[in-house]
Amino acid sequence: MKPPARIQAVIDILDGLNATAQPADRYLRDWGRTHRFAGSKDRASIGERVFTIFRHRAAFSWRMQSERPRALAIASLLHEGFDEAALENIFNGENYAPPKLSEEERASVLVPPKDSPPLHVQGEFPEWLQGKLSERFGESLLPEMRALVERAPVDLRANTLKISRDALLYQLRNEYEGASATPYSPLGIRIPQSEASAALGKSEAFENGLFEFQDEAAQIASLLCGARPGMRVLDSAAGAGGKSLALAAAMENKGEIVARDIRPDALARLAGRAARAGVTIIHNDLGSAPFDLVLVDAPCSGSGTWRRQPELKWRLTPNRLEQFTKTQDQLLAEAASSLKPGGRLVYATCSVLPCENEGRIAAFLEAHSGFSLVPAARLWRDITSQESPPGMGEFFRASPYLTGTDGFFAAVLAGQG
Repeated sequence: MKPPARIQAVIDILDGLNATAQPADRYLRDWGRTHRFAGSKDRASIGERVFTIFRHRAAFSWRMQSERPRALAIASLLHEGFDEAALENIFNGENYAPPKLSEEERASVLVPPKDSPPLHVQGEFPEWLQGKLSERFGESLLPEMRALVERAPVDLRANTLKISRDALLYQLRNEYEGASATPYSPLGIRIPQSEASAALGKSEAFENGLFEFQDEAAQIASLLCGARPGMRVLDSAAGAGGKSLALAAAMENKGEIVARDIRPDALARLAGRAARAGVTIIHNDLGSAPFDLVLVDAPCSGSGTWRRQPELKWRLTPNRLEQFTKTQDQLLAEAASSLKPGGRLVYATCSVLPCENEGRIAAFLEAHSGFSLVPAARLWRDITSQESPPGMGEFFRASPYLTGTDGFFAAVLAGQG
């Protein structure tokens, strides 16, 4: 594909993504399968630009004073140093190229905004979220938001049912430059993003179940559950089961884990992952007996994962956020009724928004006087014999700027014995 055709493909893909809730990476994968004329270099270039536009959408739309996909594509080229003449070569209207620049577009290119960009543009987040994000980060809002724009590394969790973290790290260091132990999780390995790391999912170590992809913050939250061999555990919103698998390893594959989710396709993926990991204690039959441990890894805004899925920030709406908080309250209430007396309830989200985190715990404790908060920092020292990571206190609060991980929240609650 020639450069103009690539840019038109980017515009078409952005249009398509505006009309779907499908994750951008899956949409791009499907687009590549149905557009066989696009070679691997074409697909890589197109995908890179689409993600760059999502990461910098606030600045690009402010620069062009428009959120239209075509305007965002123009801004992405300006960001790379294209001048008017170079843009005219791309937007030439020939064959598969985009139509020629309009007079309005040409004016926006030649005359950028005179004012300084507002805070939400500098931080690349939706303006309506500024108050909620300021509540969480205060004076650190801008560096926190800029950290959420950067690319995330690849974090792995060693599957201790099959291999130790040190042995896996020794093996991976021979293949992936820069592989290192994660600073806080005793199970984690971090690998910088590269062409080689992109193939980890097809590696022999992965196929043999030696590791799972899991951000370090999620590993820490799984460890805070304090799962032990012989427990009966409920993962009430398991998804594809990343934390179920982590709990199974902590339990030495002894006991019982019930993985529940309203999405049968996600649970179907968990079955395959469990088989690869050598886990046999996970099933989805709820039964009637109460649980020693209930994990509520609640559906949420995903604001802590904006490094990996930058499109999520632009899809979030006030109404959608309100629906998430209602679901979170419902899941917490259901979890409380499933717990044994004296059992442990762990609530987690990949969100940095207080309304999905501390706000939900406060509402739950007000409605359930039989539960009390267990300080995460104390629990972490008891479980790991290690000093607490940054962000670990009464709750566990993680963010790229503070901990070098995805944004994450976890709270541990104890029921009355």
